[in-house]
Amino acid sequence: MQADLSPVIAATAQWLTRAFPASGGALASALCEIQARQAATVAAWLRYPTAMDAALLGVAGPGGSGRLDWITGADAVLDDDTDAHAWRTWVDEVVASWAACLLTDPELAARAVAALAGGSHSTGTWAEFRRLVAPDDSDRNAAALLRHPDLLAPVAGLHQDQLLDRLNPGRTLIA
Repeated sequence: MQADLSPVIAATAQWLTRAFPASGGALASALCEIQARQAATVAAWLRYPTAMDAALLGVAGPGGSGRLDWITGADAVLDDDTDAHAWRTWVDEVVASWAACLLTDPELAARAVAALAGGSHSTGTWAEFRRLVAPDDSDRNAAALLRHPDLLAPVAGLHQDQLLDRLNPGRTLIA
């Protein structure tokens, strides 16, 4: 069974950068893509923490970008060429939502990266995700739309509670 999350990470990062594009040339596009990919990677590794989880995703499929496109209005600009948009079937809505949360809140991103430590995907070191956790001015300028809390709020809000539950496992529920 396939335990590789790279198709989901790549498609979700691509969806994020198309929905919230970089402003200002090739370097800005590259910096924006790196940040989207780092956020999607952390989100996917949190969402699918074991090889079995990733394998089940490979069987069930990630669900696609339909709801995300509708929320952001991207569905209005899609044409009828389904082959050109086949990559959208690999977008995972939860991963995109969690990535949006991480992109708009550096403290939450740092907690998420710390939660990866000891996981099966990576060491989760801060240095691997520097552009996500501690973006510099050029990172922030390149990804101004991608990191804008108001613009990402509809996407981030979809599954934010699940992310917070994943990062706060010891929290007790009050009835």
